[in-house]
Amino acid sequence: MKKLDHLKNIFNNYDHFIIDLWGVVHNGIKPFEGAIKTIEELYNNKKNYVFLSNAPRPVYDVRKFLIEKMQINKKFLNNILTSGEAAINSIKNFSYGKLFFHLGPERDSKIFEGLENHKTELDKCDYILCTGLYDSEMDKLNFYEKLLENSTDKKMICTNPDLIVDRGTTQEYCAGSIAKIFEKIGGEVVYFGKPHKEIYNSILKENDKALVIGDNLRTDIKGANLIKQDSLFITDGIHKNEIKGSDNLSNILKRYNVETNFIQEKLHW
Repeated sequence: MKKLDHLKNIFNNYDHFIIDLWGVVHNGIKPFEGAIKTIEELYNNKKNYVFLSNAPRPVYDVRKFLIEKMQINKKFLNNILTSGEAAINSIKNFSYGKLFFHLGPERDSKIFEGLENHKTELDKCDYILCTGLYDSEMDKLNFYEKLLENSTDKKMICTNPDLIVDRGTTQEYCAGSIAKIFEKIGGEVVYFGKPHKEIYNSILKENDKALVIGDNLRTDIKGANLIKQDSLFITDGIHKNEIKGSDNLSNILKRYNVETNFIQEKLHW
């Protein structure tokens, strides 16, 4: 593990860059200046990069958010892959049944666009499509345990394995937190997204050398370890409070059973 002052010092060592969005490029409210500079330099140097996000939404929806809300130049956003996009094909192929119960906010409904007539109630569904928490129940995990306690005979499709995310200075639960509750009470979960190997298959070929850049040890860095690629851990992200409370980053990495090659506080060219 080496502290990396400048990404430009090592970028020629890699064929591909797999970059997380939330926590690395932006915080849900505004983009990070150093990250935008880095993306611009990778683009100008004709480097292959892809933004890989555990967003439970289609790619076009995430791209629109980055252009309109984050004010990121659209020319930098040609390569985006989301966990939501990865899940869409299975949903459309009826891999888990025809009727689903949508567990998540209404704004995530684009993930099943065109299949609205297959949405039903919890007691009538073939499977549970979990994209996140209800806006009205954002901090009450026991609500979901009670909601799902009689539905453990159904599979849950989790389109965002992240447990938490920072929106500005506020921490919010993600779909992964509900999935963990469902597993705890005996349910089976199918995950789409990082750190699961399948999400990387459409990005990398067998002999590609990639640098995975992310702020989440459970997903970004764990994913890099699983696919045996190098990683750059951004410390001023989802684990920042954990890191501030410890004088030994190595112990935190051991706690999550991961290794990283490089660290930066924020992504910096």
